[in-house]
Amino acid sequence: MSTKVAEPAVSLDNLGFLLAKASQRFNERLVERLAEQAFAEVRASYGSVLMPLFEQDSLRVGEIGARARLSKQAMTRLVAHCEADGLVRRSRDAADGRAFRVELTSRGQELRSVVQHVLSQLDDEVLTQLGRRDIDALRTALKGVMEL
Repeated sequence: MSTKVAEPAVSLDNLGFLLAKASQRFNERLVERLAEQAFAEVRASYGSVLMPLFEQDSLRVGEIGARARLSKQAMTRLVAHCEADGLVRRSRDAADGRAFRVELTSRGQELRSVVQHVLSQLDDEVLTQLGRRDIDALRTALKGVMEL
């Protein structure tokens, strides 16, 4: 039996608004820190391309899109931006000449270690603010929201 949440008043406490603003603030801090580390060209939206490639380099555009939960069309545009900024390169897939593989450039590889360090710092700041139990619950809750 499903329990319906009471309809909230339209306010700044709306769950969607809070999720969006928390994400916006986190991304602002991320982009600021990356700029301080000589990666001023990196936009928060690039994470949809780069994070899947940081986990596994040389993926098809469709594979990156599936992992980032974005359409192939949206992903193609983001890949083009990342490519223009020298972070990734596209090449024809040897197994299927109609498809492209995307891989990190040497600058993209440099960015991977900077992102790892910056994200670790930001995670530590959130941990300090929320505490271990709440951050674990938040991570679980956010994964649940992503599955809606």
